[in-house]
Amino acid sequence: MNAKVWLVALCCLAMAHSPVSAQEPKERTTLEGHTFTVFSVVFSRDGKLLASGSADKTIKLWDVKTGKEKVTLQAHTKIVPAVAFSPDVSLVVSGSADKTIKLWDVMTGKLRNTLEGHTGIVWGIAFSPDGTLLASGSADKTIKLWDVKTGMENATLRGHTQGVRSVAFNADGTQLASASGDKTVRLWDVKAGKLQRTLQGHTNTVTAVAFSPNGGLLASASVDQTVRLWDAKTGQEMAVLKGHTRAVSALSFSPDGRTLASCGDDKTIKMWDVKTGQEQATLKGHKATVFSVAFSPDGTLLASGSDDHTVKLWDVPATTKGQ
Repeated sequence: MNAKVWLVALCCLAMAHSPVSAQEPKERTTLEGHTFTVFSVVFSRDGKLLASGSADKTIKLWDVKTGKEKVTLQAHTKIVPAVAFSPDVSLVVSGSADKTIKLWDVMTGKLRNTLEGHTGIVWGIAFSPDGTLLASGSADKTIKLWDVKTGMENATLRGHTQGVRSVAFNADGTQLASASGDKTVRLWDVKAGKLQRTLQGHTNTVTAVAFSPNGGLLASASVDQTVRLWDAKTGQEMAVLKGHTRAVSALSFSPDGRTLASCGDDKTIKMWDVKTGQEQATLKGHKATVFSVAFSPDGTLLASGSDDHTVKLWDVPATTKGQ
């Protein structure tokens, strides 16, 4: 290969692996109030509220429009790694290292119920799309399914050989995904409470799972510094997204399913084009590990929670969302 051809090849290769030069999301505001690590952030379905769970043992509810703290929920005796809103936004639920799950009334801030059964840290929680079931994943290696109305445990799913770090329902609530320290992702039949398949490919702890809005794709994040995309029906690995330089902590699909956000120990948030696997943007601003990321329901905002004790809100341009 002569020098000219070699140069052209290098240029093409660089373009293929460089982030898309689209307008990048810009930081809108920083929400301060937590006194320790922010492990989890999530928007309410109506987009009006943001919940954050922290190592300071509290959950905070924020007004998204004003950026002001509305209320601090306190009852857990240890860190709070997981928070989730019910689909009707009547409840916010928290999972804690105190091994409990607490259900809070969003309107009043009052504690409604405490679910006990796990024997380890509750790392992940997720509501079914219809709001009737709550799934929880724990360091005790199990996933539990709870009846939200009664607070009763419906089932315990066993199979992982290490702690369960994250759980997620698909769009119609028939399938549940789980991520574990055993390096696998598992897919479960919710109604039967049975394991459907085990997805293998990651070479270290799988920290997070997220279904695309239509349920066709499953994304997983890992300490191995990669994000992987899987066909949720067949379990086939579709793509490996590489760009993070340290462990990847969390994932969130945009509402249109075209963009995936990931965050991690390298203090950044990355935006990926789901169709091409191309990195679209890298968001820098946090001063420590970014543990959580979430798109707003309309896709115009991105929230992130960090070890620097803050929550940040980012404006997401239409070009980045792929619209």
